[in-house]
Amino acid sequence: MRHYETTFILRPNLGEDQFTEIIERTCAIITDDGGTVIDTDRWGIKRLAYEIKKEVQGYYVNLNFAAPGKTINEIERIFRIDDRLLRYLTIKLADNMDQDAITREQNAFAARAAAVETDEAETETEAATTEETGEQKEQAKTAEKTTANE
Repeated sequence: MRHYETTFILRPNLGEDQFTEIIERTCAIITDDGGTVIDTDRWGIKRLAYEIKKEVQGYYVNLNFAAPGKTINEIERIFRIDDRLLRYLTIKLADNMDQDAITREQNAFAARAAAVETDEAETETEAATTEETGEQKEQAKTAEKTTANE
């Protein structure tokens, strides 16, 4: 099997249900042909660099997977037919990928996702702590002013 990455842009006005349906259908094509989806990354709605099919924004999705070459033909055939897709691009990352390499890639993506979640949680905790510290300083200043006025 070969290692591929496909990025596609959907119309932004579809709604979460249709985004999910298109992504799941694409993943089903990959797995039905004997491939393995390594990672699905939803980038969300982003502004386009230029207008595509009268749209200025698009919902970006990045799929990382291992599959036989014939799978790409089927995915791109369906992408060409479906008018809900604005653009797509598939690139080949590696020629030969065995099951061990697929497992390593899945673990690497899972570790990166866990690290991002941990960083986000730490950032939220720091923001809350900073907010509390700001409130405490505010209260201390108020207390000092009250004491100075007396």
